[in-house]
Amino acid sequence: MPMYSRLKPLSFFVMQALACYAQAAEAVNAGEANALITAPQVVEVMGQGQSRQVQNISRADLAKAIPGSSPLKALEKLPGVSFQSADPFGAYEWSTRISIRGFNQNQLGFTLDGIPLGDMSYGNNNGLHISRAISSENVGRVAVSQGVGALGTASTSNLGGTVQFLTLDPAQEMGTTFAQTIGSDRTSRTFVRVDSGELATGTKFYISGTRQRADKWKGSGAQDQDQFNSKFVHDFGDNTISGFFNYSTRTEVDYQDLSLEMANRLGYNWDNYAPDFQRAVNAAKGIFTGNVNSLDDAYYLGGGLRKDSLGGLSLDLRLTPATSLKTSIYHHGNEGQGHWYTPYNATSATMPISIRTTEYSIGRDGVISNLAWEFGKHTLNAGFWGERSLHTLTRNFYAVSGPEDTNHFLSNPTSTGFKQEFTTTTTQFHIEDTVVLMDDRLTLNAGFKSPKVTIDAISLVGTRAAGSITASKTFLPQAGLRYQLNKNDELFASAAQNMRAFQPGVNGPFSQSQTAFNLGTPNLKPETSTTLDLGIRFKRDALQGSLAVYHADFNDRLLSVATCAGIVGCPSTFVNVGKVATNGVEAIGVWKLSRNLSWFNSFTFNNSKYKSNYLDNGKTIAISGKQVVDAPRTMFDTELTYDNATWFTRLGAKHTGKRYYTYMNDGAVPAFWVGTLSAGYKLQAIGMFKEISLQLNVSNLFDKRYFSTVGSNGFSNSDPTGTNQTLLTGAPRQAFLTISGKL
Repeated sequence: MPMYSRLKPLSFFVMQALACYAQAAEAVNAGEANALITAPQVVEVMGQGQSRQVQNISRADLAKAIPGSSPLKALEKLPGVSFQSADPFGAYEWSTRISIRGFNQNQLGFTLDGIPLGDMSYGNNNGLHISRAISSENVGRVAVSQGVGALGTASTSNLGGTVQFLTLDPAQEMGTTFAQTIGSDRTSRTFVRVDSGELATGTKFYISGTRQRADKWKGSGAQDQDQFNSKFVHDFGDNTISGFFNYSTRTEVDYQDLSLEMANRLGYNWDNYAPDFQRAVNAAKGIFTGNVNSLDDAYYLGGGLRKDSLGGLSLDLRLTPATSLKTSIYHHGNEGQGHWYTPYNATSATMPISIRTTEYSIGRDGVISNLAWEFGKHTLNAGFWGERSLHTLTRNFYAVSGPEDTNHFLSNPTSTGFKQEFTTTTTQFHIEDTVVLMDDRLTLNAGFKSPKVTIDAISLVGTRAAGSITASKTFLPQAGLRYQLNKNDELFASAAQNMRAFQPGVNGPFSQSQTAFNLGTPNLKPETSTTLDLGIRFKRDALQGSLAVYHADFNDRLLSVATCAGIVGCPSTFVNVGKVATNGVEAIGVWKLSRNLSWFNSFTFNNSKYKSNYLDNGKTIAISGKQVVDAPRTMFDTELTYDNATWFTRLGAKHTGKRYYTYMNDGAVPAFWVGTLSAGYKLQAIGMFKEISLQLNVSNLFDKRYFSTVGSNGFSNSDPTGTNQTLLTGAPRQAFLTISGKL
């Protein structure tokens, strides 16, 4: 990025800061800054007051999950949300999948304190997974908008809703928080956070460190992560400046992708050959043992490495009693490699295996600014988001001589299959007016956004596509209303149009050959959606809940169709499958059975169907009327919780309906139930400890065997014999014990 482009947002930020300090100096008592609320706001899961379907997961709820669990995993209890992973933490990124109302992960928007995380897909080109962005212990709240996200959300992929992660502020009082977890498969997780408390200057900050080590639950290898998080908040006058810096390194060894046929032939617990390197060599030579009959039944080893640094600086100004302006600048740097021992590329005449890598780098810089102005019964919001991202994607091959340790970044490849560089420039403007009428009983909001995303791609090695492509919409409207029937009941309705920009990297149009790109790009349209929500929220002394119905029209759905085994890495086929129509019902209810006992239930019926056939290599694929892949029609979650000042226990179960992994619906995994248990006991202050607690978590309580992830190697048109190797099995029952406290 040119230097002047980097300085523009910084100059704007500095000017705001100077203006704010001048304003503070004019105050009669500038030293008396308003204190920030450090504890997470107590919120209701129903999203009262919103004109769209919104639910919240609080810090108290997140704390009851297995320490180190992805905050995404806590969302699976909410209606409309399907979350799957092959590990108990939901952090193993190759397997992690979240879908909402039939929209998959790369069609949703994700932010951390307003900073964009991209679509959090594996091999991400414009963001990073939340499990790397911040330690779960520092997340204060998660807000899910199942259909219509806020207009100001910094995302160009939020066709089907948004997930916003909000972090905890530094504590008002100085102290140290710690937690130590041990459990199944030699899991060990250590978390330590030190808070400065509020200093005489009005500043407070924290730093935290996390170290997690865990073996895979089947096969050989580990999934390890180290994290550093930091944040500061400084008040001056009615204004706030805050910033954070997070760093993460993650090393994970992959589970082998299965097909239905493989699971029947080789067993549910089948995995890669490691540590038996000789068996992998023999298989590469065509010498199979046991029930193995294919090169792709197993490989020696696969894994992923990621290093991320994410930082941001925000200035929140109260310009006048009725006007506020918040501006944030951010930077994200990423380095990643995915390793696969491949039998399709020999190191030498005597060594039939090499290491095939997919290598990534990301450098993102951006600015987000939002202005809010209250006048009369109106609140006007207007904002801008701009980002420039540099992304490099490389396919390399490395020589091997034996079972080498690959838990480090490799260099000096023997050959390069392809190498591409992408420059993505994003701008998005939005404006929205909210008006309150009828003695605050009726709230109306309306506005629009104007996104534009341009990708310039260069092909340095190989035959993958190069060129330029732009996705833009001048006017994407959004409107909503909330009507308060009485102090306990309210109606809400919303409608919005959204666009998903084209993507660089492994799953976008540039993953094709140059010939296919040149033929298809002139007629390629970005994906768009129109979403309608209508619902009611209600609250009584013993019962609160909501009921919503929704409809979504999804146009120009783009699919990257796998054309060979994932390890071979053939150029994909990028096709427009036309329209998708979705209709559904969501219900949620929380019964307060007694002062300390509550019962949570949520139900989803989601009917997402393709409405068009499409052509793939000149052949008509007749999928009109078929169910959307990886979109269960029914889901049900139930959870019974007892909680008092001393101890808690929570027993839950989630039902996920049948899911298809082929567009023709001739390949599917069956419905399943998975149970969970958590229980904790808080001890009185002991010695130097202000508080200390014990917590037990049990995942997959009834040790159910099921397929968790579908589409790990993409989705195929058809799989009548069950040989598509794109499934991952869920982890068996596992238990974890945590001791935590404060000093």
